Amino acid sequence: MARKPRIEFAGAIYEVVNRGNYRADLFETPGAAQAFVDCLFQGCERMHWKVHAYCLLRDQYRLALETPQGNLVDGVHWLQSTFGNRFNRFRGENGRAFQGRYKSVLVEAGEHLADLVDSVHLAPVRAGLVAFDQLRQFRWSSYRVFQRPRAERPVFLEGAEWLGVRGLGDTADDWDAYHRHLAAVLAADREAKVPLSPGWIRGSEKFRHRILAEFKRMAAAKDWGGSEVRELNRLEWGRLLADAMAHFGQGAGDTLGQPKAAPWKIAIATWLKSRTSVNNRWLAEQLHLGGPDAVSRYVGECQRGVRKEARRLLDGLVTDIRG
Repeated sequence: MARKPRIEFAGAIYEVVNRGNYRADLFETPGAAQAFVDCLFQGCERMHWKVHAYCLLRDQYRLALETPQGNLVDGVHWLQSTFGNRFNRFRGENGRAFQGRYKSVLVEAGEHLADLVDSVHLAPVRAGLVAFDQLRQFRWSSYRVFQRPRAERPVFLEGAEWLGVRGLGDTADDWDAYHRHLAAVLAADREAKVPLSPGWIRGSEKFRHRILAEFKRMAAAKDWGGSEVRELNRLEWGRLLADAMAHFGQGAGDTLGQPKAAPWKIAIATWLKSRTSVNNRWLAEQLHLGGPDAVSRYVGECQRGVRKEARRLLDGLVTDIRG
């Protein structure tokens, strides 16, 4: 039986979890853990995600993330495949890094999100990786990053909503109060182990009924929200493509009359790949770059600085266009 597509919509919040293949210790070395965090941060910028919390245990990752553009599937596929490729290259191995299909649970904003964030931040303590009094120094968690001044945190790391649920702001005193809150949660022993939410919704009965009603509508239409999201994504890709082409003084008709490997084409493709979920086939068709494999090769060469003129143009594009 084919697996059902996941529910995706703009602004959805999820708990996302996956384990190492055969429950192996995937993040047993600092290098492996840092590689995943780097991929996560790149993925957030690429997919325009908001991350409310994350942590890495030895054999799994846990995320509380929000998808303003409704692109969970594309984003997690990119995250896991990119990390898997880097992980295998580093270790000289082949095969899957993760055990299979990741678990994703829809989460209601407000109290349920705040409880999920608490659970993610306490996971290293419950897993026996660190004592509670050292939790703020645990390297592979958003909780450590939240201790920095706001200007020094990644822009996609969001704390205002769930802190507000606890009646807190974003000052040093508020973070001390949040730490005391986590101590109280841990003392109450609300969960015996690092939890994975049951089912596929974490929220109130009202939220569940609303999602179920929408789920049935999407299932009856046989689109599950995917076709609408894909169309919105294509519109965004097209808008950004038009902006980038205008930056270089090019029009839609200019792509056919110039070489497939024209530096400005490669710069645009690399720029779009770095900030959206755009696929190689779409780029190949729109920019007449050849086939999808050629796009992948050109983008990789530009990122590595092999195609110097394309890289120079890319740097100007990143500086001049921020929309």
